[in-house]
Amino acid sequence: MVIIGFIFLSILLSILYLCLMYSRSYEFKENNIMTEPSANTIPSPCISQCCLDEQDVCVGCHRHIDEITGWHGADNQKREQILKNCSQRKQQKKHL
Repeated sequence: MVIIGFIFLSILLSILYLCLMYSRSYEFKENNIMTEPSANTIPSPCISQCCLDEQDVCVGCHRHIDEITGWHGADNQKREQILKNCSQRKQQKKHL
């Protein structure tokens, strides 16, 4: 059972990594057409150290899995809030 869970987690993380790498050069607009990101779009905080902890938070960028998967559809206001959440999580980890 543990092996199956490990395999599933490995596959999930591989897919997540590929999605993040692919998303760095393109963005989805509301009509689902992929375009190059504009100069004023906040870039992803991904640092390519993708690994989720027990709370489903990436140990690299400190985003929750919901924030990672929702990044493409988020406007700059939402992205700023996600980055604030990441900063708070990072500070909390330093104090543990």
